[in-house]
Amino acid sequence: METKEILQALPNLSISDRLKVAESALQLVLQEKHSLTKDEQKRQLTLAAVTAIADYVPGSELDIFSDLEGEDFCDYPD
Repeated sequence: METKEILQALPNLSISDRLKVAESALQLVLQEKHSLTKDEQKRQLTLAAVTAIADYVPGSELDIFSDLEGEDFCDYPD
């Protein structure tokens, strides 16, 4: 079964079955993570960091509140 087919099938499953699928997927990810060497972990973290860079470029959704940095967010009466 391909990823696309799995994702399309999820809405047709009950909440209980979706949770079982999510739990199984998470367990597989954790097992794989624990089996990686330090170098493999470092490579995966580097790849994740490089991939996330686009999320933080000026104008991106995650950067939207950076214009407010340093401003008071609450007006207190004197």
